[in-house]
Amino acid sequence: MEKISGSALFTDLYELTMAASFFENRMFEPATFSLFIRDYPPGRRYFVAAGLADVLEYLENLKFTPQDLEYLEKTGRFTPEFLSYLENFRFRGDVHAIPEGRLFFVNEPLLEVSASLIEAQVIETVVINAAHLQVMIATKASRCVHAAWPRNLVDFSLRRTHGTDAGMKVARASTIGGFTGTSNVLAGKVYGIPVFGTMAHSFIQSFENEIDAFRAFARTFPENVVLLVDTYDTLSGARIAAQVGQEMGREGKKLKGVRLDSGNIARLSQSTRQILQKAGLGEATIFASGGFDEYKIQDVLSRGGDVDSFGVGTKMGVSADAPYFDMAYKLVQYAGRPVLKLSSGKETLASEKQVFRFKTSKNKLKKDIIGLRDDDFNEGEPLLKKVMRNGKTTVKLPPLTRIREFFLDEFSCLDEKYKTIKDGEGDYPVEISPRLKDIQNQVVRQLRMASKGKTGKN
Repeated sequence: MEKISGSALFTDLYELTMAASFFENRMFEPATFSLFIRDYPPGRRYFVAAGLADVLEYLENLKFTPQDLEYLEKTGRFTPEFLSYLENFRFRGDVHAIPEGRLFFVNEPLLEVSASLIEAQVIETVVINAAHLQVMIATKASRCVHAAWPRNLVDFSLRRTHGTDAGMKVARASTIGGFTGTSNVLAGKVYGIPVFGTMAHSFIQSFENEIDAFRAFARTFPENVVLLVDTYDTLSGARIAAQVGQEMGREGKKLKGVRLDSGNIARLSQSTRQILQKAGLGEATIFASGGFDEYKIQDVLSRGGDVDSFGVGTKMGVSADAPYFDMAYKLVQYAGRPVLKLSSGKETLASEKQVFRFKTSKNKLKKDIIGLRDDDFNEGEPLLKKVMRNGKTTVKLPPLTRIREFFLDEFSCLDEKYKTIKDGEGDYPVEISPRLKDIQNQVVRQLRMASKGKTGKN
């Protein structure tokens, strides 16, 4: 399988055809592109920054290999001169970005790339690809965390994520969004995420009866016994688990918990709790899995579900209710000239920008202002940080555990009405600075005047 990391062919063809035309027309001036999300999907009123680490790693390793160039030559689309130019192609630009784990909102630049036009253009596809999935999943995960709070959530999505790379990125992004662990063992190794998991129904079915399966597992993992109790009958399974828990107690061991994976979780968890308490196992936890997302979590808890933690899988791992965001990467400045797009419903903000965040006296998020890069607001925190210079990462990226803490800290400062999992009371306030408004108006006037001049209109 072709390695994707750093491969300059991981792009859409039109990035390369544009690059070839830029090359032929000697358009090498500095350009700045902005990455942002145009609209909120249903129910959402914020996003969680994620994916930056992968973007920076890709840009540092970006190159065309001899095999890449040979393939491009075979397509018959590119001149020998352009292919020769690509031999030494590297990303040598700068990146300003909102750190992972921070909140951001519609039209705010998640990152801005400044480089020569060809360098900044060719990377469009991979920048969107890397950021889009992780922002989408971190945002979805955060909604599950909010619905379950303060209960712990574990990523159970691996078997149904859209491919192996997505499985890894979902584990990482869900941790950014507040999850405490994953079932993905490789993600545990690569990212340092705590891993969780005990048994499947096949383990129970492999034994002649349920109690033998439970006893066998308890012998193998006496310090981490979580028994899956719904293979045949949930409450019968809970009683058998309680019996095994009592047997363990007589040997100086403890039943860590039970897992419910089907049925009416609200009712079954209440009955299971009573069974455990009656058996003197009140400290045993109840873990629930099976089709959970923020909506099902909220429903179960609103009906009195007695659950200590949840395994959240498919619906989080594919962001089932909002499987894509309208994320765009658009040119905002070229050769020192601010530019924008006026397409209906897809207008963009010109020039190099900064996002300033304001808080109330009680440390709650108050509003954001999108301004020019050199705007100055004494009370506003500038969110976009310079993270890459001349193609090299300039900051030490924090560990994943710290990014998760960044998120939880800032999320606690966001008003509850913006966190609700259904449509709420409007959007978080995002304003445009006066100077950026002036730039917008100037560019729009210039474009309209140029259009009239070329069409012969007065």
